[in-house]
Amino acid sequence: MLRSIKYLVGAAFAGVLLISFFVGVSNYLSSPPAPTAEEEFHKHPKHLALASDGPLGRFDRQQLQRGFQVYKEVCSACHSLSLVAFHDLEALGYSEAEVKAIANQWQTEVPSVNPETGEPATRKALSSDRFPAPYANEVAARAANNNALPPDLSLMTKARHDGGAYVYSLLTGFQPQPAELVKKFPSAKTPNGLHYNPYFANLNLAMPPPLTSEGQVTYAPGNPKPTVDQMAKDVSAFLVWTAEPKLEQRHATGIAVSIFLLFATILGYLAYQNIWRTEKSVVRETGVLDPKNQAKTARARGKAGIQG
Repeated sequence: MLRSIKYLVGAAFAGVLLISFFVGVSNYLSSPPAPTAEEEFHKHPKHLALASDGPLGRFDRQQLQRGFQVYKEVCSACHSLSLVAFHDLEALGYSEAEVKAIANQWQTEVPSVNPETGEPATRKALSSDRFPAPYANEVAARAANNNALPPDLSLMTKARHDGGAYVYSLLTGFQPQPAELVKKFPSAKTPNGLHYNPYFANLNLAMPPPLTSEGQVTYAPGNPKPTVDQMAKDVSAFLVWTAEPKLEQRHATGIAVSIFLLFATILGYLAYQNIWRTEKSVVRETGVLDPKNQAKTARARGKAGIQG
């Protein structure tokens, strides 16, 4: 009786789910959801080719230094790099003395405590310090940015799909809002204080275009012309490095392991062929075919008086 009740309850539950499924499908087909501006006008990131791409990719140190310069002179006014220390810049080709000078001359000092009074204070950064945040706290950051909180950029290219390409597209994607969008979706008009960018998830963001003109950052002789496009590529490459500074070592390790596994597979196959080549052709008589077992069977039959 109890089992029958369980079956009935289970069947009723399955029936309700099935009915709900068909009702949902019917409702979706009869009155599909209305299209949104984000669905129709959001764009996927542009293609960005970097030297670090692919399993054999390696960082372009000169480009990373240019990208750091763009971050320092443009992006660091609002965005932090809380997971990167100044001494990490030595991996980009800066000397120890240059790193110390960069830290000492950084525009934002490091929060500290006055050793004499115990009051909050600031001090010059050391090469062992991480990049200090440009704002004292979240409230100050929002107050200076139309109530939007500038995100930390340390892991930005790992936190966003398409990584460096997303950053590059966002930096070069600011444009006037299309008249077609406003005509089709009047409620989606970009509000005052926001800026239209089709590469951003909801099309509007609080950050104004950070890269606005050629030569905004002055590169050293021997580098490409600092166009908006070039500066966006360089800072995107730099943020790829901040998110994954050990990328080259990981690639090298992966290649070494792949070669080892290939070599070990070949050796294993050759050893298998050498050891088992003759053994596989030998037929061993076991079970009832074993002569010893057959003799035992014959003796047992004889004792039992069984003929044949």
